[in-house]
Amino acid sequence: MRRFLLAFIIIATALSLNAQEDSRSLLNDLDYKVEFQSSVSDGQTPLWLNANKHGLSSLDEVNGYLRGMVERPLAADSARNWGIGYALDLVAPLHYTSNFIIQQAFIEARWKKGVVTIGSKEFPMELKNNELSTGSQTLGINARPVPQVRLALPDYWIIPGTKNWLALKGHIAYGKTTDDRWQKDFTDIHQRYTEGTLYHSKAGYLKIGNADKARVSLELGLEMACQFGGTSYRFHSDGSFDDEVHQQGGLKGMLKAFVSGNGSDAVDDLYSGGSGNTLGSWLARFNYDNDKWGFSLYADHFFEDHSSMFLTEYDGYGEGTEWQVKKDSRFFLYALKDIQLGLEFRLKDFRWIDAFLFEALFSKYQSGPIYHDHDEVVADHIGGQDNYYNHSIYTGWQHWGQVIGNPLYLSPIYNTDQSIDIKNNRSKAYHIGFSGSPYPCFHYRMLGTYLKGYGTYDTPYSDPRKTVSLLAEACYSFPSTSRLKDWSIKGAFGADKGKLMGDNWGLQVTIAKSGLFH
Repeated sequence: MRRFLLAFIIIATALSLNAQEDSRSLLNDLDYKVEFQSSVSDGQTPLWLNANKHGLSSLDEVNGYLRGMVERPLAADSARNWGIGYALDLVAPLHYTSNFIIQQAFIEARWKKGVVTIGSKEFPMELKNNELSTGSQTLGINARPVPQVRLALPDYWIIPGTKNWLALKGHIAYGKTTDDRWQKDFTDIHQRYTEGTLYHSKAGYLKIGNADKARVSLELGLEMACQFGGTSYRFHSDGSFDDEVHQQGGLKGMLKAFVSGNGSDAVDDLYSGGSGNTLGSWLARFNYDNDKWGFSLYADHFFEDHSSMFLTEYDGYGEGTEWQVKKDSRFFLYALKDIQLGLEFRLKDFRWIDAFLFEALFSKYQSGPIYHDHDEVVADHIGGQDNYYNHSIYTGWQHWGQVIGNPLYLSPIYNTDQSIDIKNNRSKAYHIGFSGSPYPCFHYRMLGTYLKGYGTYDTPYSDPRKTVSLLAEACYSFPSTSRLKDWSIKGAFGADKGKLMGDNWGLQVTIAKSGLFH
């Protein structure tokens, strides 16, 4: 980390001294923000006081932080073909998983619409309301940022020759997780943990619709991610050491992670799948907008392998000595049951409620309860029990104990047995959220979620566990004419009621000051 910070300072200084198009220094246009937050709960921190905060949260009854950030946004160079941005965001927490947190530390460069980012940065969700949604199932905002090198088209680029009707955006990224020490501490080196896990994500989004002529548009997307490389340490059920598994990294590992389904894990046998822990989502969003109001319908279908990605599995193998030979053109079809659906309304002239959202999430199917690979006797090939967010080698789709996707999949920080597993990934949930700004300096949001969890296929709950989670949050920003301009204060009340997360309620207060250095 010291090497990274030194390189960050050297690069930022060099850019500020040398990369100038006019007399302005790249040390100008600096934003700053200082923030203090305190949370007090009866029981653990309620779901919506903890979730979707880019991992900057804690379940302890009393917790908080002091945070300071300096940033030069890319928007400072919006009038140029190129742009330079950077940020350093440091946190001194109380009762968190770390005693000190470098939440964000990045430098990025833009040429026209293309952006390269190096470091840790909080990226928003795509095709969802970041304030009201429960979260994306693949690339969410629930866990701490992963340091990475990311090449992106962050905004839609109109495809030439389509008369403004087709546009693309997306990204490709490689990085490395930073929670090795936390995993050792959490498991007490008696449960499975990993070291040196590498990270890969990629996404592409296509927008159909002319914003200048049509009021409707359709957005289609594919998000994929992979954990690869590193070493996994595995243990027996009694806590004794089993073995360690070394996964391929380097350029070959990066290539296999990029090409989904390419390669195999170190412990795979004849039934090898893709290399590393590969997962993703198909996304779709239909939008309608006029001068007064608008609405969107959206869907997020999560998958862990080909059975849930394409809803098909080849099922035409032979028998006996030909049990591995593809004989017939026959496929097994899976049902499209696991999906997150949402409906969002936007009211542009009604300040009391300017957005309303309803979501439903279903994840019980997971390609069915039967897991069977064909053999010499039984030729039928059925692959179920996808076990969302979990993996036999890696500690699953999590970072620092928080799932990287949707927090309705119960994060490992809730576990009391020192295991880094997602213990509830088969659920159905219903969620509402709405927000408004009835006065120029006042904004609020309300969330309510009903979640019914069934555990996992391997370890189901004997009875489904239900919970209701609520959030009421309000923020007041002092007006520019006030002596306290640039200051804001936010208060939030959260509560959980049910067997899945227990009965909890809590209060959270956030005081912040932001402004410009120059």
